[in-house]
Amino acid sequence: MSIPTGISVPGAELVLRIPEIAPNPKTKVIVNCAGRTRSIIGTQSLINAGIPNEVNALRNGTIGWTLAGQALDKGQSRKFKEVSENTANEAALRARSVADKAGVKRVSLADIQAWKSQTDRTTYFFDPRTPEEYVAGHLPGFRSTPGGQLVQETEMLAPVRGARIVLSDPGGVRANMPASWLAQMAWDVYVIDGINTADLTEKGTWIQPLPKAPEVQMVDVKTASVWLQNDSSTIFIDLSTHANYVKAHIPGSWFVLRSQFSAAMEKLPKADRYILTSTTGDLAVFAAQEIQVLTRSEIFVLTSGNQAWIDAGLEVEKGATHLASPPMDRYKRPYEGTSVDPAAMQAYLDWEFGLVEQLGKDGTHHFWVL
Repeated sequence: MSIPTGISVPGAELVLRIPEIAPNPKTKVIVNCAGRTRSIIGTQSLINAGIPNEVNALRNGTIGWTLAGQALDKGQSRKFKEVSENTANEAALRARSVADKAGVKRVSLADIQAWKSQTDRTTYFFDPRTPEEYVAGHLPGFRSTPGGQLVQETEMLAPVRGARIVLSDPGGVRANMPASWLAQMAWDVYVIDGINTADLTEKGTWIQPLPKAPEVQMVDVKTASVWLQNDSSTIFIDLSTHANYVKAHIPGSWFVLRSQFSAAMEKLPKADRYILTSTTGDLAVFAAQEIQVLTRSEIFVLTSGNQAWIDAGLEVEKGATHLASPPMDRYKRPYEGTSVDPAAMQAYLDWEFGLVEQLGKDGTHHFWVL
């Protein structure tokens, strides 16, 4: 969903892309998101960078647009285009100036090698460019995290408070602008200088590193399918997200939240053997030992989880068919979907407005304004 005529320009891209999207300085620029946060940050980023155009944030975004009785576009694909070298260079200077004012620290590739293996301090390595650029080539060990989302959802991506954050962008703009906000949020944030195309040696999507897997009893898809057909004392338990469970799950499997497993035991059918599964199987592996403590039944984990079952061409079931836990693992934002209750939209906006007052009462946030 989007404002009619709107162009998709994620937050970290704005300072780089706006000079060619709106080259006439008399053109008014209106930045919107679904609610308020990203539009305010994007608008202020353009102002901080000295863009000559008048820039405004659309009050309450697509939610406000909808509550005002206006129609949204659906399924649009308008987005920014690549910019010239001159535009990119000028944007880089603007972004660097903002980062310097915010106190963003600089670092070289050689300097960060020791941080990657450091065990007494947490460091997050992010690549805030577009996912497409990241896949084409990125620095080893860096995670694809578009910069606007990093600023809005920092606690989701960098949960260790006070950790060191390192941003990588050869062009500089997409690293320096998010870094300027992270610095204002009191993060220990660094931008790497001197990155060359030849340094972007790793390709493909980011693969999340996992700790060493515990030793648990595994079962392959072929054996598990035979048990399902011939052994009524075998029950499948699916630890996937509810959204993935509804899309497709092994027939007869029960949806259970790992954190709610003790309570779910009362609803699960009694069985001699439980087979744990999840979307890829990883979550089930790490949950098996703690679940085994709760039951005398045998616990097995399906190798490679539901994906292996689907890849084997075996039958799947759809819908919320067997729920042993309430589907409370994900909060659906009130701007998601095409038929949302207006009261839920208004409640979300009221909550966002209330954050300003909360900020004034909270002496631990350390946020300051550039």
